[in-house]
Amino acid sequence: MLAKRKMQSKELAEKLDITPANLSILKTGKAKGIRFDTLEAICKILQCEPGDILEYVEK
Repeated sequence: MLAKRKMQSKELAEKLDITPANLSILKTGKAKGIRFDTLEAICKILQCEPGDILEYVEK
């Protein structure tokens, strides 16, 4: 989604008011969870739906 919106991770992190390191954790799937308000903010900024950026992977 970042590429489609021609936005860098650093810019998204600034708009979300989170560190680039925390955004990286979300992007790589290493986060144990995500707050709904953070997910909502990401979707609002990237103009997308949660299903556009989330993927279910069975462990």
